[in-house]
Amino acid sequence: MPDAKLTARGFYPEIIEAGIAVAEGENIVHTFSSYVKPSAFPKLTERCKRFLKIEQKQVDEGLAFPELVCLLAELSQKENQTVVTWGNMDMKVLRRNCEEAGLTFPLKGQFIDLSMEYKTFFGDRNQTGLWKAVQEYGKEGTGKHHRALDDALTTYHIYNLVEKDKEYMKKSKPPTIGDLVDFSKLLNRMA
Repeated sequence: MPDAKLTARGFYPEIIEAGIAVAEGENIVHTFSSYVKPSAFPKLTERCKRFLKIEQKQVDEGLAFPELVCLLAELSQKENQTVVTWGNMDMKVLRRNCEEAGLTFPLKGQFIDLSMEYKTFFGDRNQTGLWKAVQEYGKEGTGKHHRALDDALTTYHIYNLVEKDKEYMKKSKPPTIGDLVDFSKLLNRMA
């Protein structure tokens, strides 16, 4: 959380790493990973570097934000695509960064906040973190936590698991009274 002095001066979070996994059906057809040079707040805080385990040099050598927007626009050609994220912050930050840079938001299609879908599907009261959710499925996350591409691949993996569970739930028929009560035992007791 930024301190009050930074907020008062117009601080907003900038994208410093992008990770993208493009899938068609159940196959990943393209991945992309890059650091992104922050322009409004180019110097990373010590807390940020420690938390993300990155160095200033990595973002300094990263992609310029307008280049990232162009890449996202190229990948977002189809109107009927689905953009899946874990939480809504990625899209909020991307929108804000586009506004600040005077660029058009590059993504189109349906947007799914998988953390909310997961919460609703499993009836959780609170949102579950990405890596906790994958562990709840008895799986491991891909790569390292808080690395953009690894988180994107882990999100894709959980998306497939949740979709399979939803499909299974649609197919299963509600139990009949005969499924719930063994009438032969009941009849034997009455005889």
